[in-house]
Amino acid sequence: MLDRVTSMQVFVRVAALGSFSAAARALDLSQTMVTKHVAALEDRLGVKLLHRSTRKLVLTEGGRDYLTACERILAEIEEAEASASLDRIEPRGTLRLNVPLTFGFRHIAPALPEFNRLHPDVSFDLGLADRFVDLIEEGWDLAIRIGRLKDSSLVARRLADCRIVVCAAPSYLKKHGAPQSLDDLSRHNCLGYTLPSAVEANRWTFGRDGEIVVPVQGNLRANNGDALLAAAIAGQGLIYQPTFIVGDSLRNGSLVPVLGGYPIHPPGIHAVLPSGRQAPAKVRVFIEFLARRFAPEPEWDRGLR
Repeated sequence: MLDRVTSMQVFVRVAALGSFSAAARALDLSQTMVTKHVAALEDRLGVKLLHRSTRKLVLTEGGRDYLTACERILAEIEEAEASASLDRIEPRGTLRLNVPLTFGFRHIAPALPEFNRLHPDVSFDLGLADRFVDLIEEGWDLAIRIGRLKDSSLVARRLADCRIVVCAAPSYLKKHGAPQSLDDLSRHNCLGYTLPSAVEANRWTFGRDGEIVVPVQGNLRANNGDALLAAAIAGQGLIYQPTFIVGDSLRNGSLVPVLGGYPIHPPGIHAVLPSGRQAPAKVRVFIEFLARRFAPEPEWDRGLR
């Protein structure tokens, strides 16, 4: 079966030049192939498009109507292709972005006005969720993920480290004392974070490669870091949380870091997108924007030891 769009293009050129042979030369096709394209259209439509004589071609009434429709359709195809090509060059259109709830609320949403001043033709559909979304199935252009990446089908770029700190309120430490070693954690109320799994709430990892796993327990577990932050500030217990959540509280003294002599391997903050296709300009420039914004040190780490 001949390609319908190509057949339309051939028919439009035949009508414009008034000759199969002239259209064949213009399109670099054989005259036989040009004739086949027009015949295929006529067979599909069930109407005659051209009256042929030895001296000239004349459009039928159906041919004139179909020519007008073909010219409109081909123009729309060219416009669509030009638009798609432009999207690869110029940042524009809606960027569907999925981000973890707390990180998105604190550090992505406040950055969007600055990005839009630089790129006013880009709009955002921002999804805030702590679950791992399927980028392709759910139609997201880009996601920000924190932690170790397991999906090898995604293209990822590390934007920043996610520093983890063990900390508590001065009131808690005054009452219970500060842990001096990892073994001391068993005697403290350790508030657990249940994402990505409830198991993680009862295990805190230390060491430069996360090789030390310490079992912990406490009277509160939550799937949201801000909830744990509020409880810790109120003096409920120790928390093991990223500095993008606890940084302000450490700077103003409402939380105090402990166990500073025990390194915690920082997971990464990554921009991830589907592989196998060239990212449009709106995605590429937004990733570069975040990389510049977070380098060389993200704002949530500034002023922290």
